[in-house]
Formats: sequence, C-alpha cells, structure tokens
Amino acid sequence: MRYSRNVSPRKKRHLRVRGRVNGTPERPRLNVFRSAQHIYAQVIDDTQGHTLASASTLDATLREGLKETRRVDEARQVGKLVGERARAAGITKVVFDRGGWLYHGRIKSLAEGARESGLEF
Repeated sequence: MRYSRNVSPRKKRHLRVRGRVNGTPERPRLNVFRSAQHIYAQVIDDTQGHTLASASTLDATLREGLKETRRVDEARQVGKLVGERARAAGITKVVFDRGGWLYHGRIKSLAEGARESGLEF
C-alpha cells in the first residue's frame, strides 16, 4: 500500500490495521478515537455500517463525574460505559481497533475498562 508524503505515521498505522480488522454481526469492531481533550469509543457492525453502542467523555451520564479526574481514568470510565452498553445490546465479543494509536496510556485504559465490564477481545 502506497501513502503520500503528507500522511502521518498514525494515519498509516490506522489504514494498515483497518485493512485487516473488520466488524461482523457476531463480533463487531470496538473503534477508539482520541483527541487532545476527549476520547470516543464505538461498537460497529461493518457489514451493515451501523453503530451498535457508543460512549465518550462528552456523554451526559459521565460528564459530571469526570470534572476532576485524570484523562487515563476518564478513558477507563468510557471503556466501562461502552462495555455496559454493548452488553445491553447483546454483544459479548468484539474486535479491538485502536485506530492507529499505540496501545498504552488512554487507549490501554479504555480497553481495560471495556474488559472489566465483560467484553471479550
């Protein structure tokens, strides 16, 4: 796969991972995106293009409890919430798509939170 010079290393990793990782109805994809201030997680069925569950630090149910917490702890709470919502939708197994981010810090914390809530990956 060829990339132009203007593509960041993270974006290259993301495109490479997305070439291999697909969500199915039996095992949807847990996608993670992080910005400088927030983190977002979605459980996606790629065959239909539907989002089955989602959570972020902007979610109203989490917003009040995250006023004075570290971003790593916020990510764990988002992981727990997306895991609970996925379990409520009948999803127990997912494929983890880290979005090209390295597996440490907030990404790792979100994954651990999702595992704590019962998701398997």
